[in-house]
Amino acid sequence: FSLGMGQRLGIAGALLGDPEILMFDEPVNGLDPEGIHWIRNLMKSLAAQGRTVFVSSHLMSEMALTADHLVVIGQGRLLADMSMSDFIRQNSRSYVRLRSPQRERLLDVLHETGITAVEAGDGALEVDGTPAEELGELAASRQLILHELSPQQASLEEAFMQLTAESVEYHAHTDSGAAPPPQTGGWGEGWQQQRKGA
Repeated sequence: FSLGMGQRLGIAGALLGDPEILMFDEPVNGLDPEGIHWIRNLMKSLAAQGRTVFVSSHLMSEMALTADHLVVIGQGRLLADMSMSDFIRQNSRSYVRLRSPQRERLLDVLHETGITAVEAGDGALEVDGTPAEELGELAASRQLILHELSPQQASLEEAFMQLTAESVEYHAHTDSGAAPPPQTGGWGEGWQQQRKGA
């Protein structure tokens, strides 16, 4: 069997006993995009049946699409046990990006209302702590044209890296063209859990 077919066969074998709790370790390893879509839907379907589904994976982008609850363990310590949305919110910066052809006037209006804006490198402004809706209404009330009004939130991978920064045993870096050190161990296991109603 191919690696992907072996994964499917292993999953089929595990389901023969109709278990209430399932544990998957890197279940999408070796699967093509169709197989990844299939396993993602299978895990969600099993969780919707009331089963508990644990998934261990380092593919953060995939887990962001699959899991609804996250447990992060780093160097043998529990670092997080919370919903996916809470994890991202607590371990990353959320802000609103604003761009306007009336940039100076927009800065003045924000300053007048006590809102602090930070200039981004590409000419946009970044505002923390004020919802996009409120900023949009403020701009409309002052007849300001906005070319961009977009809430920004870190990805699961960025939030994970932020949380586990102190738990990483080996850091990747490049010094004068040298190859980065091997990244074995210390990255922490990312355990995701799906539960009905969670």
